[in-house]
Amino acid sequence: MKSIGMPRQALYNGPPFALTLAKVLANNIKPTGLSLRTLTMSDFRKAALDYHAKPTPGKIGIEITKPAETVKDLALAYSPGVAEPVREIAEDIDNVYKYTGKGNLVAVITNGTAILGLGNLGPMASKPVMEGKALLFKRFANLDSIDIEVTHRTTEDFINTVANIADTFGGINLEDIKSPECFEIEKELIKRCNIPVFHDDQHGTAIVTAAGLLNALEIQGKDIRKVTIVCMGAGAAAIACMELLIKCGAKREYIYMLDTKGVIHTRREDLNKYKTLFANNTDKRTLEDALDGADVFIGVSGPDALPPQALKLMADKPVIFACSNPDPEIKPELAHAERKDIIMATGRSDYPNQVNNVLCFPFIFRGALDVRASVINDEMKIAAVHAIRAIAKEPVPAEVLQAAQVTKLEFGAEYIIPKPMDPRLLPRVAKAVADAAVASGVARIPMPKHYMES
Repeated sequence: MKSIGMPRQALYNGPPFALTLAKVLANNIKPTGLSLRTLTMSDFRKAALDYHAKPTPGKIGIEITKPAETVKDLALAYSPGVAEPVREIAEDIDNVYKYTGKGNLVAVITNGTAILGLGNLGPMASKPVMEGKALLFKRFANLDSIDIEVTHRTTEDFINTVANIADTFGGINLEDIKSPECFEIEKELIKRCNIPVFHDDQHGTAIVTAAGLLNALEIQGKDIRKVTIVCMGAGAAAIACMELLIKCGAKREYIYMLDTKGVIHTRREDLNKYKTLFANNTDKRTLEDALDGADVFIGVSGPDALPPQALKLMADKPVIFACSNPDPEIKPELAHAERKDIIMATGRSDYPNQVNNVLCFPFIFRGALDVRASVINDEMKIAAVHAIRAIAKEPVPAEVLQAAQVTKLEFGAEYIIPKPMDPRLLPRVAKAVADAAVASGVARIPMPKHYMES
């Protein structure tokens, strides 16, 4: 998926992604002023299917990076020339980074047990999603990526399969694996692999949520160390989000997590070891109980889970992150009608403040791979949080406004987090992550000279 002659760290120089998407979705609709909300479901379905099917099925392909036109080219590319890098790698295994694409290659791996919000539909049904992640890796961080869908019987089978092929890649992005198996899978693969392993549904969601929430609380004049947080959902994303927020200053005792049976509390006997970490010693049992006086609601559960009237129970100037996709826990129109003092974020691109993992995962891997980090640790995640939130406080480049199809973006209630097409994300986040990897001792090579400097 590389382009000949394109520097590894170069920004993609094609049309802004949002504009490209708008043109695809529009078909016979003029791109100007297009809103996804204006498309009928049938129009959108057709546009989405056409996008994936035409003119070539799928969203990714393979390109060669070296000339292969002459007899000499082929002699260098394969036999007998290929024997020379083979010998060099056999002598020193680190030479694999010098003579192959390993250092710029990420595997996006799934078993299809938790596809988007659609559930366990199997490995093949997950392939469009994995190809989509590969597209985003290339578009935003110039990382080559290949999707791998694994069919297996046991969790151990999956772990063994991934561990056995891991050395092919520079990093592994786990995706759409159901909870709680995803925790064990990631933990074991981190132990067994010598390359970064990152479950984006957990940590990518957590990083972007933390960045947006810290900014929202700042605007609302609140301190993360003092706020009460209600988390609707107790799966992988929810647990990872809360753990990272704690590392950013939130107090575990001020967090109320809910699953399908209500508030997770210390007197429940049906909790797995991951939910137990958030068992609160409280008499609160329902969502309404938890929301009474709460400062923050974070939803990673399902559509329409937050009744509009329940917002009245929350403290002054609350923050609402309704991140369920495609339909949030509460529609922004309903939330704003109920409370005028809220800051609202969703997982959707057609509302302000989209909590979108693409703000972090391409750049996390870019920075990690460029210093050959052995893992993606907490220090690197927190560095990404602060790099992302800082960008939202700065003037927005004109090309971002154009891609977002708006005339103005300014740090405030409707702009707490950067847009995915912001070109500052790559150099800022990747460098912050690489710096943190070096500082925390997990980088295998020094920071490249003049890294991410324009």
